[in-house]
Amino acid sequence: MSTATTFDLYMDRVSRGDRLSPEEIRELGTTPDILSLGMLADTVRRRLHGTRATFLRVADVPFDSARISVPPATREIRLTGTPADADAAVASIEKAKNVAGDRTVAGFSCADIAKWGGSVDRVLARLRQAGLDAIADVPLDAIDDPAAAVGNLKSAGFEQLRLTISKAAADARTDLLLAASDLQRTYGNIQSLDPLPLTLSAFRPTTGYEDVKMVALARLAAPDIPSIQVDWRRYGPKLAQVALTFGADDIDGIGASDDAPEGRRRAPLAEIERNIEVAGFSPVERDGRFNLL
Repeated sequence: MSTATTFDLYMDRVSRGDRLSPEEIRELGTTPDILSLGMLADTVRRRLHGTRATFLRVADVPFDSARISVPPATREIRLTGTPADADAAVASIEKAKNVAGDRTVAGFSCADIAKWGGSVDRVLARLRQAGLDAIADVPLDAIDDPAAAVGNLKSAGFEQLRLTISKAAADARTDLLLAASDLQRTYGNIQSLDPLPLTLSAFRPTTGYEDVKMVALARLAAPDIPSIQVDWRRYGPKLAQVALTFGADDIDGIGASDDAPEGRRRAPLAEIERNIEVAGFSPVERDGRFNLL
C-alpha cells in the first residue's frame, strides 16, 4: 500500500463488500502502515459483525484426568494433551461427555490425529461417534495436506472448524491465510481462523506490531471465514483488546471460573466484558457451537 490514494481505493472496495486479490493482500503484508491496514480490516469486521465481540468460556481438562469436574459457567470442555492413540482419545471423550450435558466437548490437534495410525477417516468417525463436537486445533502449517484434512473433517461431520497456525513465521503466514480462504470457498465448514501462532518461541518471540498486523491481514484475506479469533490465555487481555480494533471479533479461552480472589473487577467474566467495552465493542458470550447466549 504505497499511497493514500491506494488506501482510499481499497477502503471503497472493502466497504462495498468486494474482496481484495491475493496479490493485493501480499502487498498489504509488506506495508509498515499498520494503522491504515487496521482501518481496512476494521471496516470488514464491522460490516460482518457490527460492534459485537463474542467470547467463549472454556475449561481445559487433561485428556488423562481420572475425574472430570468443571465450573458451572463452562461453555466448552476442551481436552488437552496428546493421547498415544485413538483408543485413549475415545476413552477421554466418553468421560468428558458424561459431565458435559449440552456443553461442547472439543480436543486434540489434527496434526496429532494423523500420527495415530490407521485410516484417518475411520479415526475421525470414531471420535465423532464417541461425542467429540470439535477438533481443538487444525494447524495449517503442521498438516501435510490441509485440503485433504479439511475434506476429511467435513466428511466425518465436523463443521465449524477452527483453523490455527502452529509456529509459522510472520513472513510465511500471509500465504497460509490466503490458503484458509480458499479452503472455506471449497468446503464451507470453517468457522474461525486464529492467525497468531500456538507455539511461542523464546528465542524469537512475536511482537505486538507483528501480531496486530497478522490479525488485520487475516480479516482481509479471508472475509468468507466468519470469525477471526484471538486466544485470551496465550496472548493476554491487552493484545486481545487491541486485536478487536484490527479485525478480530471473537476471543477464545476465557476462564470458566467465577472466582475473584483479586476482586470482582478481576473475575474472568467481568474482566473480559470490561476489556471489550473499553475497546468500543459490545460483549456477547457464546457457546462452543458459536450460538449467542
